[in-house]
Amino acid sequence: MDLSNFQLFLSNSGLFFEGVAAIIALLYYGSVKGQFWKYFAFYLVIIFLCEILGKWGVNWITFSDPVIEKLKKAIYYNYFVIPLQFIFFYWLYGAKSLKNNRLFWVFSLLYVLSFIPNELYFKESKIVSSFNYTFGCLLLMIMVIMEYYKQINSEDIISFQKNKMFYINLGVTLFYIGTLPFFTFYLLLYKENREIWDIYYSYYQISLILMYILFSISFIWGKQNS
Repeated sequence: MDLSNFQLFLSNSGLFFEGVAAIIALLYYGSVKGQFWKYFAFYLVIIFLCEILGKWGVNWITFSDPVIEKLKKAIYYNYFVIPLQFIFFYWLYGAKSLKNNRLFWVFSLLYVLSFIPNELYFKESKIVSSFNYTFGCLLLMIMVIMEYYKQINSEDIISFQKNKMFYINLGVTLFYIGTLPFFTFYLLLYKENREIWDIYYSYYQISLILMYILFSISFIWGKQNS
């Protein structure tokens, strides 16, 4: 894959800001260790370590099967890192912010089940690149909309800048929801319209950076007893 110097710079910057968010989460851990927000701190650290492993560590592991060896990084992200991200956010939104455990379990189950049609019908698709990722994002988008509705109708809307979920929701909107068309039609765009692909790839990297900046801000400015 040919990337411009600017795109490579954004890619490396994304990993840097993920690390910054993890460090800030650890620095503020003492103020949230008695709350469920401590798991958000753990999440940021774990995801950063996963990205480090994905960028360098996966290359140290070799497989005898040439197909698995070629696709090992994609397998690592598709079947471990990305599911970890989605299920954590379903928990954070559904069980904690929206206080609906059933929503968390139902959405998590639907997401896991989406791997079945992905394997059976979309594995070789030249249009939809990853059905389970697309479906996972759509489920997350429903939660994002519900969260915005909750925030708009909250009595604390005037002091929204103290709401940790405001920053998290905005970051998730910019990255997961904003890049949904890009990852859904990734291969199609890459092959048929490289100019749009390049623009969207840059947005993907910029939105990733902004999301982790917003996650960091949620610890710094967000109300710790929320």
